[in-house]
Amino acid sequence: MFVGLVLSEGSFVLLGETARPPTTIEVIIPAGTAGLIARGEKPPSLPSGMVFVVGDTLSIVNEDSTEHQLGPIWIPAGTSGRLVLAQADKLAYECSFVPARYFDMDIREPLTLSTRLYGIFYAGLPLGLLIALYYAILPARYKQEK
Repeated sequence: MFVGLVLSEGSFVLLGETARPPTTIEVIIPAGTAGLIARGEKPPSLPSGMVFVVGDTLSIVNEDSTEHQLGPIWIPAGTSGRLVLAQADKLAYECSFVPARYFDMDIREPLTLSTRLYGIFYAGLPLGLLIALYYAILPARYKQEK
């Protein structure tokens, strides 16, 4: 079970971005973004794709002088819009504030304590049984060879 614990928890460390409760994530569209996009440049503070947890709320704050859109959200200049991410999915929304014109969103189920315990149990138990079986057979084979 210890080896299963180490393997399982090691993988959860790598997936740490979803090992959190749902929260509000704010993306700010800085002033001058429309001009940068028109020239084909990427605004420095805007991500091109993000990973979310089911239940997160994406809040877009438009500080630009031009209206912007992210999928179903229309954000006039100087206002903000919100999108509640209610189910696990991979989305590519049309987006006016990134050069690629599409904003990739990966919405995942949050990693909970029960998920982690299942991982430990389902990795540790079979692995522990195989190791025990190996050490039960190994001495018998060693005696047969002598």
